[in-house]
Amino acid sequence: MDKINVDHMLAIEEPFIKAPLEQLKRVVRQSQKQTERETSQVSAALSGLAKDKGNTAEAHNTLDELINRLQTLKRKLEEVRDEESLLIQRSKQRATDLNQLSSFESASQPEFQRWSRARLDRILVDFMLRNGNVKTAELLAQNGNIEHFADTSLFLLVMSTERELRENHSCSSALQWCAENRSALRKIQSSLEFELRLQEFIEYIRQRQNPAAIAYAKKHLIAWSDTQMPRIQRAMTLLAFSPETMCPPYRSMFDEARWDQLACEFRSVIFCLFNLPPQPLLHLLLQTGLSALKTPACVSDDSVEHNRNCPVCQADTLGKLARDLPLSHHVNSNLVCRISGEKMDENNPPMRLPNGYVYSFNSLSEMAAKHGKIRCPRTNESFILNEAKKLFIS
Repeated sequence: MDKINVDHMLAIEEPFIKAPLEQLKRVVRQSQKQTERETSQVSAALSGLAKDKGNTAEAHNTLDELINRLQTLKRKLEEVRDEESLLIQRSKQRATDLNQLSSFESASQPEFQRWSRARLDRILVDFMLRNGNVKTAELLAQNGNIEHFADTSLFLLVMSTERELRENHSCSSALQWCAENRSALRKIQSSLEFELRLQEFIEYIRQRQNPAAIAYAKKHLIAWSDTQMPRIQRAMTLLAFSPETMCPPYRSMFDEARWDQLACEFRSVIFCLFNLPPQPLLHLLLQTGLSALKTPACVSDDSVEHNRNCPVCQADTLGKLARDLPLSHHVNSNLVCRISGEKMDENNPPMRLPNGYVYSFNSLSEMAAKHGKIRCPRTNESFILNEAKKLFIS
C-alpha cells in the first residue's frame, strides 16, 4: 500500500521536465537564425565593398556600420548564452529532483514527505501563475526555495500578450511571437497567425479604412489562400457591411468578443508548443484523487450514506468538484464505519445491531463507554453492547 508508483508519477511530471527543454530548443533555433541572417548580410556587404573601388570615406562608413551590427549581434548572443545556461541549469535541477523518486522506498519515508511538500508548492506556484497571481507565486517559490521550478518568464509572456489583446486590442506582440515561432506553428498546423491577421483586417474595416483593408488583405491574407480561402472570401465580404450590421455571420466577425477568443487561442497554442497541459496540474491531480475516492455512496441522496471522513461526500466543498467525475473502480470492497469513518477489519471488526445496521466495534465500544448504551444514528434505537453481534466476512 505504501509503495510509490514511480512510472505513473513520472508520466504526470512530463511537462515539468519538458518545458525548459522546449524553451531551450526555441532559444537556440532563434539565435541560430539571427546569426545566419546577420552574417550573411555582413558578408554580402563586404563582397560589395571588395568589388566597389569608389569612395574611400563611404567605404569607411559602411565598415563602421558593419562593425556596429556585429557588436550588437555579439551582445545579443551573450544574452542568449546566459539564457541558455539558465535553461540548461533548470533542466538539470528538475531532472535531479525527479531522479530522487527512485531512491524512495515507501510513501511514509520522511524524505518522500519533504519531497511531496516541495512538489505541492511548485504545483501551487504553477496554478497561481496561470491565474495571474504572480507576486504570490514568486513569494511562495522564494519561501520554498523552488524558483528554478517555476516557469515565470513563460507565463509573464502569456499574460502580457493576453493583456495586449484583451485590453489594448493590439495584435503586435502576438504577431511578433508568431513570426519567431512560425516553423513550430506550421508543424502543429496552427492557424493563430491567420486569426490575428484577420482581426487586424477587421479593425481596418471597423475604422472605415476600406482601401487600407484591401491592401492589408493582399499583403497578409492571400498567403493563407490554400487553407483558409472560404474564410478569406467571407472576410472580404465584410467590406460591404458596416460594423453595426445585424447579419449573423458578419455580426460575429465584428464582435468584440473575438479579442477574448484570440487571447484564449494564444494561451492554448503556446501551452501546446511548450508541452504544458491546458489546465493546471493541481486540477488534474485533484480530479484523479477525487475520482479514486468516489463511490456510489458519495452521490447518494441519503446523507446517512455519506462518510464524514470522505472529501467527496462533502457536497459543499470538494464534492462539487467531483460531481461530474467517474466513479472509482474497486476490485475489493472496504467496509467503512458510518459513525467514525474508520475502516472495519480484523482489528476493528464489524458489529451487527439487532435492527440490522452494521458499525465498527471501536465506535460502539466508545459510545457504550460514554453513554452506557448504543444509539443507532439511523433509527435512534437504543441497545446494549452485548446485543451487537460480530460479523465475519469471507
